[in-house]
Amino acid sequence: MNDHEARSSRFGDPVPTRAGFDAAPRNTAGYAGSEVVSAYAGGDDHEAEASVRPRRLAEFIGQQRVREQLELLLAGARRRGTPPDHILLAGPPGLGKTTLAMIVAAELGAGLRLTSGPAIERSGDLAALLTSLGRGDVLFIDEIHRMARPAEELLYSAMEDFRVDVVVGKGPGATAIPLELEPFTLVGATTRSGLLTGPMRDRFGFVAHLDFYTPEELEQVLARSARIMGVALTPEGGAEIASRSRGTPRIANRLLRRVRDYAEVRAGGVVTREVAHAALAVYDVDPLGLDRLDRAVLGALVNSFGGGPVGLTTLAVAVGEQPDTVEEVCEPYLVRAGLLARTPRGRVATAAAWRHLGLTPPPGAFGTQGELFEATESGG
Repeated sequence: MNDHEARSSRFGDPVPTRAGFDAAPRNTAGYAGSEVVSAYAGGDDHEAEASVRPRRLAEFIGQQRVREQLELLLAGARRRGTPPDHILLAGPPGLGKTTLAMIVAAELGAGLRLTSGPAIERSGDLAALLTSLGRGDVLFIDEIHRMARPAEELLYSAMEDFRVDVVVGKGPGATAIPLELEPFTLVGATTRSGLLTGPMRDRFGFVAHLDFYTPEELEQVLARSARIMGVALTPEGGAEIASRSRGTPRIANRLLRRVRDYAEVRAGGVVTREVAHAALAVYDVDPLGLDRLDRAVLGALVNSFGGGPVGLTTLAVAVGEQPDTVEEVCEPYLVRAGLLARTPRGRVATAAAWRHLGLTPPPGAFGTQGELFEATESGG
């Protein structure tokens, strides 16, 4: 695709190009792609998500405050005829950061380039990408916190002055050639905003944090996806799937596809509460949205270590997984669900975890809200 094809007219739809976006490794921390409730995108998620992805802010469900702020930002930029400030979207995976970047370009009628931090290994890679942008184009960098430091430093002047200095040659004879860039808007996405350097954060004029979805918002997401996919989904069936989706649209849509398969093969194609319940049981997703590995972690913690505290490495060995997998794939949701606490002495199962496993919590089991908050803050 040439530069002209990569950019649309100001009045047309954006033509996204994925400069290294698909090829870049995702930070899945050892996650196995078969896990149906992972918030990270699996092998078939990109294509499946494209068909149900909202294309305008008016179609985007949830994140009401972020939507309102973006609407004002983009409307002001359109009235002035200038690109909006650079945008940083922060939040857990699967909440719609890539979708919002595409919507920004669509609302502006601008061209869109997509890449990711790990794909930009050298400053020259970034310089080539930046110089190919047209006036008003949108550049989306996913996982921007993982960009190489030389490329990040080159990005500073590009964001601030729309200029890059390309160094030609080496040693004493090296020469810096300044290249002027067309005004553009950078949309950066990160799941770990704390890893961004101060200079990088300061260059974003608009920062938005995406929150987890409520079950009611996920029911709306599922109803919309079901209409697009041609799935007969009852309100009760949607509520059952939403309640197990961990507050994440990506998980909700993935579970809908799995339940659709079950319904078409075994239940006449209609997704009711009973059908959804039976289908999710086949895929080992329990009523709280826990999968096999989540329950294995809680089971080991309770049955093998008396509820803890126990160290992360020991716990990972007990369930046959890598420590990174337990820490970054399982623990965030278990902590958020109030089933596990990180304390200075190790991981502890809460009283809710004992009850979820059908066991009676022992006297003094960790479980009060105050203790949970304090231990979580102390344990990181």
